[in-house]
Amino acid sequence: MAEKKSFRDAKVAKKDEFYTQLSDIENELKHYKEHFKGKTVLCNCDDPRISNFFHYFSYGFEHLGLKKLITTCYKSQNRDLFSKNDSERAIWLEYNGDKNGNRIPDPEEIGINYLKGDGDFRSQECIELLKQADIVVTNPPFSLFREYVAQLIEYDKKFIIIGHQNAIKYKEIFPLIKDNKMWLGYGFKGGAGHFISSYEDVATAGDHREGMIRVSGVNWFTNLEIQKRHEDLILYKSYNPEEYPTYDTFEAINVDKTSDIPMDYDGIMGVPITFLDKYNPEQFEIVGEFNNGSDSNLDLAKPIIDGVQKYSRIAIRRRKQQSNLALAAEPKTPFNS
Repeated sequence: MAEKKSFRDAKVAKKDEFYTQLSDIENELKHYKEHFKGKTVLCNCDDPRISNFFHYFSYGFEHLGLKKLITTCYKSQNRDLFSKNDSERAIWLEYNGDKNGNRIPDPEEIGINYLKGDGDFRSQECIELLKQADIVVTNPPFSLFREYVAQLIEYDKKFIIIGHQNAIKYKEIFPLIKDNKMWLGYGFKGGAGHFISSYEDVATAGDHREGMIRVSGVNWFTNLEIQKRHEDLILYKSYNPEEYPTYDTFEAINVDKTSDIPMDYDGIMGVPITFLDKYNPEQFEIVGEFNNGSDSNLDLAKPIIDGVQKYSRIAIRRRKQQSNLALAAEPKTPFNS
């Protein structure tokens, strides 16, 4: 409960200074290497003086074949927002690669520039930097996630960003996922991330890391093609009305676990939000959601069964038959021995 309370309080206070671990950045971005060659990368919600995103891209500049790296930081009158530094001016850094042959981003090789404003990603001078970018990679403020994604879409940018699982249900975000304009990356181990934080440490006792905050339900969001997005989810269960009841409010069956999606049902199914981690748009079609029944035209109905409302569900339909005939022949056995 302490974890949830602190995260909630942080959002209310707009304390979004979550600095991502280098190991988490490396574990995710290793899957995107082919996308970076010859590209300009922008990290526009980072303090480059302490950012692990800047560290990753500057030290890996030649390995990734980057064209240019730009990072900016937000500097507020109120220091508990985004920057932990004492500088009174927001800056942006530009790195164009190693010049002296040591493959290290030396200070004299990094262009340091001062911003006129506070470095807010919505400011015109930061938008001008955004226009230069091919790919945006960062951990944006969770409290401004809607606005941040809207800007990326407006300027037609490729991106790899961190957000909370709850963002999937936002009326501004869910249509992008449904229309395959945005999807989940490979994710954090165990569905939780540890972030370096400038306020109290609330990592759980069983997973404690001093000076860090543990946030459950965080995801990487992207619109870059990755292999996992085209891997079929192996289905092994058969439909029966007892195990898959129909909603009181809509002609669709309820599926409590992604692994339990029936391989022989062609109608609409309500599946957990965590299904998106296994979503292959060639195998399934997202047709809407079951939430409050009124959030948008995509919110089809409340997911109610025998008068009891279930957790929010994503409404999907199969696009193609399962190709694994061996598993289809043994529907009760998840794995062949």
